[in-house]
Amino acid sequence: MNILLVGSGGREHALAWKIAQSPRLTRLVAAPGNPGMARLCEARAIGATDVHGLVGLAREIGADLAVLGPEVSVAAGAADGLTAAGVPCFGPTAAAGRLESSKAFTKRFADRYGLPTAAYRVCETAEAAKAALDRFSPPYVVKADGLAAGKGVVVAPSRAEAEAAVDDALGGRFGAAGARVVIEEFLEGEIGSLFALCDGETSMLFGWAQDHKRAFDGEQGPNTGGMGVYSPAPVFTPELVEQVRTRLVEPAFAGIAAEGAPYHGVLFVELMATRAGPKLVEFNARFGDPECQALMLRLESDIVPYLLACASGRLCDLPSPVWSDAAAICVVMAARGYPGAPKAGGAIGGAEADFGPDIVVFQAGTRRDADGSLRAAGGRVLNVCARAPTLQAARDRAYRAVSAIDFPDGFFRSDIGWRALQREPG
Repeated sequence: MNILLVGSGGREHALAWKIAQSPRLTRLVAAPGNPGMARLCEARAIGATDVHGLVGLAREIGADLAVLGPEVSVAAGAADGLTAAGVPCFGPTAAAGRLESSKAFTKRFADRYGLPTAAYRVCETAEAAKAALDRFSPPYVVKADGLAAGKGVVVAPSRAEAEAAVDDALGGRFGAAGARVVIEEFLEGEIGSLFALCDGETSMLFGWAQDHKRAFDGEQGPNTGGMGVYSPAPVFTPELVEQVRTRLVEPAFAGIAAEGAPYHGVLFVELMATRAGPKLVEFNARFGDPECQALMLRLESDIVPYLLACASGRLCDLPSPVWSDAAAICVVMAARGYPGAPKAGGAIGGAEADFGPDIVVFQAGTRRDADGSLRAAGGRVLNVCARAPTLQAARDRAYRAVSAIDFPDGFFRSDIGWRALQREPG
């Protein structure tokens, strides 16, 4: 099979790494890719939102399948364009992708289909948003409506900080993504990430993990796109998984199909495990980043049949995927300044060393100079991932690799996996 993989981040590097292992693969082309992906496949300088360019590339390589990595590709209508060109696409249409691209749409969607979620108000002016805060108690949750690369959510402990977050979003900090805001009830509980596949009709669970959103140790600092993750996560008991499937996953797929946008691809359900059961925090219309990285290390099945089945409506023909019993962890190395203005151009040494079969460094925000050296070119720069029989052993392996990487302009959290390690015997 000839496969076009769209994207350039750590998630896409992990997908390329897994797809490259498939015996079904003939040719893998990434657009635009990154230096790490270029070691696994061909990379073409076509942007993830350049729908015309992606369609042309798919035709050029005779793509049997296109795989959308980032949310911006979904929102740009890449699946619409590729499907219209006759290329099966793993990734939802722009209409189905509204489950991620508009938080206001998702909250109202949840109301229509009875999905449990936090109380909320949608506001288009600062005056209305600040008035809406009167309906809630601290801490306040303020979300930019559109795509903000995981940085559009503020959990504000005080009214003054909440009002500042409103002013930031509606004042243009996130561009068009902040043209309106969602004020939400703060949910008490433990957060988790669950993934499900859908081919337009049939759905299937596809793993779960737990992310670390805050920038610094001890869950301190601003929200980020994710500073690390581990899988499996103890919060996902069999009972919770079943509740998420019946209360969130299946109603969401049925609801979006009923609105004329059958879902083809993966749905990322970010949820809060509360005393009243799981409640929706938000949907994402793609694999999580960095959750995908840990999942790919644990997935024993060939991923390509699942990607193709979602695109072609044949998911019912496949068994549930096989997962390793091993634990996997991902530690993000980010550029100083992230999630604000990250320092660009920092030299990186040792990231492409051979750390052994159970440690993989996925590149995210990197570039390669003409002399072959690797440099930082984004906020989250490297994803250092490891697997082992226990989470503690996987964590030890990952941090040994982190310590061997020379990235003076970078930083990382040193406590990834702390919740699960509190529960892990020994």
